[in-house]
Parts: sequence; C-alpha cells; structure tokens
Amino acid sequence: MATILKDERRYSDGRQWRVQIRRKGVCKNARFFTKYEAQKWAFEQEEMIMNRVTNSTPDLTVAWLIDRYLKEVSIKKRSYKGEKLRFFRLLKHPVAQINLRELKADDFIEWRKERLQQVSPASVQREWNSISAMFSHAVTEWRIFKENPLKNIRTLPQPKPRTRRYSNLEIQGLIRESGFKWDEPPTSTLARVGIAILFAIETAMRAGEIIGLTWENVHFEDCIAHLPMTKNGYSRDVPLSSKAIELLRKLEEIKIEGKPVFQLTSGTLDNYFRQLKAKLFIQDLHFHDTRREALTRLAAKVDVMTLAKISGHRDLSILQNTYYAPDMKRVAGLLG
Repeated sequence: MATILKDERRYSDGRQWRVQIRRKGVCKNARFFTKYEAQKWAFEQEEMIMNRVTNSTPDLTVAWLIDRYLKEVSIKKRSYKGEKLRFFRLLKHPVAQINLRELKADDFIEWRKERLQQVSPASVQREWNSISAMFSHAVTEWRIFKENPLKNIRTLPQPKPRTRRYSNLEIQGLIRESGFKWDEPPTSTLARVGIAILFAIETAMRAGEIIGLTWENVHFEDCIAHLPMTKNGYSRDVPLSSKAIELLRKLEEIKIEGKPVFQLTSGTLDNYFRQLKAKLFIQDLHFHDTRREALTRLAAKVDVMTLAKISGHRDLSILQNTYYAPDMKRVAGLLG
C-alpha cells in the first residue's frame, strides 16, 4: 500500500506531498506539489509493480521492441522503407530507452507534443499510427502486453484535405523547364520527369505506379496500363487516353530492354521535380497533386464508380473529400 503524507517542512521546489510505496519487495519514494499528483503516481507505480509479478512483459526497452518489429513485421510490408525511417527516428528519442515494464501512455503523449513542434500534425499522425500498430502486434501476436498502451489516447484532429490543383500556367512552365519537346526523343532524365508529370495528369496514377510501370504491362492495342500491385494491395487496369498513348510512344523511342518505361527512380523523380519547382518559384505544389488534377478532370467524363475504378479508391469518401476538387463555377455553368 502507498503512504501519502503532507510534509510541513518547506522545500525549495515547493513539493510538500510525500509518497512511499512498499509492495512485493519494492520500495519507492517521491514528492509532489499536490495530493492528486501523489495519488496518481502511487496508483501507476503499484500497477507497474503488480504487473511485473503477474504479466509476461519482458524486462527490455522500447528500442528492443522496435528492432523486433522491424525485422519480423515491417520488412514484409510494402511501406517498409517509410516505416523504417519513422522508427529509426524514434530510436534516437529517449522514449526508446524506457523499459517496457515501466512504459506509460504519458511517455508517448510527451513524445507527441515534442514532435508537433517539429513537423506537421499529419506527419506526427503517420508516426503515431506506425507506433500504435507495433504495440497492437505486440498484444495480439507476441502477448507482450495485455493491451495497447496507446489505445485510449485521443488521436489528433485530422487536417483539412489538400485541394491544390495544377494551373495550366504551372503545367506549361514545368514542361518548358523540363526540356521535353514533342519533336525530340526524351533522352534526358529531366525530360522524362516532364513526361511523367503530363502522364500523371492524364491517368491519375501515383508516382510509384508510374516509375514502376514496365513495357510488358503496357497494352497499346487495348489502351490499358496494367498495375499488378498498387498501394492498397490490389491490381488495377488504368485506361489510357490518346494523349497518354502519345506520351508512351515518345518513351518507346528510347526503350531499353529490362528497364522500366520511364527509366526513373523515386529519388530521381522527387529531386528533379523539386528542381523544376524551384526554377518557377513554386513552393506549395506536390507531384502527388497531379492525382487530384487528373481525377477532377476525369470526373467531368465518367461517373463516380468508374472514377473510383480508375483511381483504385475502395473508399469513396476519400475520393470525394481528398482528391475530387471540381471548379464550382464550371458546375454552375452545367446547371444552366
């Protein structure tokens, strides 16, 4: 049982409430400003002491759990690269050195407060989701915890979906600076980045899907690009417009056996796209915004169910709220 007493002696830091715990051979002492803080601490400590006796939580750190999760679970995910970077960043934080038997939800609440001072709420939520998934796996598969320590913590408010679209002037400027010309083969990497931008706007394909496209999955006769594996784990057939076909024919002029269609890597596409933006003094544009631009254009031609099939969205609310951003002036014109 915990003993909580108010010490009438004056301490320089003002903490007058003393707590002493003796349980199962463990003795702990602490001082607090208020009785509530003292009671809360005593309850948490007694819980941890009892858990050491009754549960199977190993006497190891969060860092150990991260290492095991990366080696046994993350490595099998298609999102492994991004998740690994998030966990490597977490390993550098003091929270990674906390013993699993002493881990409290407050430890990660404090970590989250710090991260919110450094990166956007959306980035913090992605990191939080990875951490929570790790703890959930430790509960259900490894039986390390009785429950996920992050289970009852309120998630961050969701940021408003991006509505940024490409303007015609921006598209023209990006293609001009890329050096791509219809009457010349796209031999330079920068020119192929220009084609990738135009192709993305025509097809609504993601950057990863574009750079991973192979010639064996391009079917000119059917006007289809087949994607064997996409972000959501399913295959997809993407219809190709006449302009998309023309762009692929330009790439066919420099086709190399065994090489992907665009002959680009993720890092190359990202780096050169940033260079193009810098030349035009554009800061708030992402390559992924081509997806919103493409889907908004396509929505004027096909119904929403067909649009979802083209984009690969299985959740129509995400398609509607995040990617479809119609020009309401144009919609008003359609109404007559």
